[in-house]
Amino acid sequence: MSQLTSFKPRSDRPLVVITDYDFGDVSVETGILEAAGAEVVALQAKREEDLFEVAPNCAAMMNQYAKIGKETITRMQKCEVIARYGVGVDIVDVSAATDKGILVTNVQNYCTEEVADHAIALWMTLARKLPDYDRATHTGIWKWQSGQPVYRLRGRTMGVVSLGKIGQAIVTRAQAFGVNVIAYDPFLPAGVAAKLGVELVNKADLLARSDYILMQAPMTPDTHHFLSDAEFAAMKPGAILVNTGRGPTVDNAALFRALREGHLAAAGLDDPEEEPAKRANWTPDDNPLFTLPNVLVTPHAAYYSEESILAARVTAATQVAKVLTGQTPDYTVNADALAATTA
Repeated sequence: MSQLTSFKPRSDRPLVVITDYDFGDVSVETGILEAAGAEVVALQAKREEDLFEVAPNCAAMMNQYAKIGKETITRMQKCEVIARYGVGVDIVDVSAATDKGILVTNVQNYCTEEVADHAIALWMTLARKLPDYDRATHTGIWKWQSGQPVYRLRGRTMGVVSLGKIGQAIVTRAQAFGVNVIAYDPFLPAGVAAKLGVELVNKADLLARSDYILMQAPMTPDTHHFLSDAEFAAMKPGAILVNTGRGPTVDNAALFRALREGHLAAAGLDDPEEEPAKRANWTPDDNPLFTLPNVLVTPHAAYYSEESILAARVTAATQVAKVLTGQTPDYTVNADALAATTA
């Protein structure tokens, strides 16, 4: 792997820029990409401006959290592919990439089990009041009442937002506990929901009927602040929210108000709205949710297991290697749009 002393390739090999990573090293990617004849440079970009100098010379760019926006893409002169380490591509300007003739790839089907397990773990932890009991016993209080009230799960209603592969995996796990599952997903065929034993409902019904709401929504303009003040007010008193989808789908200021006022019982978030991993500087003081004892926050860890992180790294690098060697990648985001522009 080249050290970034210059933004120009050291050789005539295609330059692959890894914009950022948090898994220790890039040896997995380097092995795959160097075998495909590429030169690899790894950065830790926290601002888009950090990519401007390297953009003109790169043949490919891979990103974990760093934004690859229009300002970066317009500077690209040789880039063939932008590869995301995950499923979502909201931090890549796909339209700008398409206009520039650059393929965008992602990684799919690598963390379905992990995220579903994590969502259920957050739900069960909050529903059974495990944090309350843990805090009490550590201070010498040995009473079942320290978690009161705790309600039986069986027979209660869980609402799931977005029934993609992860949402469906959440459903099958939750049903084992005897909850009635309803779901909001305007894009899902009714027959798929029926096979899962799930009733598809509109947003208003889901809010009004659910004792627990598990969010697995992707980040789109339509899902930004999918839950805010009006939605929290429409939810059942004492409801529990779990969000293992994207942080900004939940208005954190509104959630804080709903929890502080006691309308909601608890919340479990795999990422707060500000998405700390995408910030150069972050402190929990930025978000008042971190002051509440009935809020569990994990550091965007739902997707993580040793197996899943390796799969993401191998798959993302393999997409780039295939493009640079003239092969067809497995997971493309804008291939149809690119084909249409050249037809």
